[in-house]
Amino acid sequence: MSRKVTVIMRSKDSAWVIGQALSGLFSQVRRDFELLVVDSGSRDATLDIVSRFPARLIRIEAKAYFPGAVLNRAIREATGDLVVFQNSDVVPLTPDALDRLLAPIERGEADATFARQLPRPEAHTWVRRDYAVAFPERGEAPPWMTYSLPFAAMTREAWLKHPFYEDAWGSEDTEWGHWARNNGLRVRYAPDALVMHSHNYTLKQLYGRRFIEGEADAFILGDGASVLGLARKVGASWARDAVVHLQTRDAAGLLLSLPRRLVYHWAWLKGHQWGEKRLRSGNTDLSIGQQVVLRRQ
Repeated sequence: MSRKVTVIMRSKDSAWVIGQALSGLFSQVRRDFELLVVDSGSRDATLDIVSRFPARLIRIEAKAYFPGAVLNRAIREATGDLVVFQNSDVVPLTPDALDRLLAPIERGEADATFARQLPRPEAHTWVRRDYAVAFPERGEAPPWMTYSLPFAAMTREAWLKHPFYEDAWGSEDTEWGHWARNNGLRVRYAPDALVMHSHNYTLKQLYGRRFIEGEADAFILGDGASVLGLARKVGASWARDAVVHLQTRDAAGLLLSLPRRLVYHWAWLKGHQWGEKRLRSGNTDLSIGQQVVLRRQ
C-alpha cells in the first residue's frame, strides 16, 4: 500500500513564479498528495494564484516567520507520513520528478532525499558553476551538501527523531542533514529528480544571505572562523570563478567576480563571528539573521 504524501510549500510574495511551481507540481504523474501552503504575509497576487489549486492554506504574520519553527508546525499539521518540501520558486522540470524524489524512500533505501537543482536560464555564470558543483548530474552530492530543502522529502519518522532546529535563522536543512548523517539516518541525493531553482542575488542580498548562513554554521558545526581562512577562501573561489568566466567569455562576470566573492565570504565570516558570540553568551534571543529579514519587510 502506498504511503500518504504531504507537499509543504512556503510562500511570501511569490506571484512571479508560484504559478509555475504549482503547475509543475500538479502536472506530476503522481497526483495523490496533500498540498499545504504556508504563507507569511504575501502582499502581491500569491494567494490569488494559490486559490486556483487544491491546497490547504496556513497564514502567518511576516514577523512570525522563522524557518525551522514554521516547518515543524507545518509537518505537525500535515496528514501524510511522507513529507515533501517544495519552495514556491522551485519548478519541477519533468512529470516524474516527484516519483523519482520519493523512489529511494519507498524502496526502503533512504529516510530522506533531495533533488538535483538546475539554474534558471538567466542565472549568472558563477551561479551556474556553483550549482554544477553542488548538484552533479550523476553520482553523489559533495560531502558539504548534506541536505537541500528546495525540493526534498523525508519520512515523518525521520523528522520525529530530529525536528528542524530553531536556534538560528537559516540553514535548517544543512543542520538536519548533518544530524541525520551523524546519527545513522540515510540521506540520498536523487540526481534524476530534476527541478529549476536559482537566484541572481545583488551584493546586498548576497551579504544578507551569507550572514545568515555564517551565523547558522556557528551553531551547526561549532567550529572557528578567521580572517586568514577568509583570505584563502576568497582566493580559491575567485580563481575557480575566473576560469569559468574566461571559458564562457563572460567579461562582465569576470570583473564582478572578485568583489562578489569578497562579499560572499566576508558576510559569512561576520555572521559566523556573531553566531560564536551568541553561543558563548548563551543568547537565544532573536538572531541578527531574523532581524535583517524583518527590516526588509
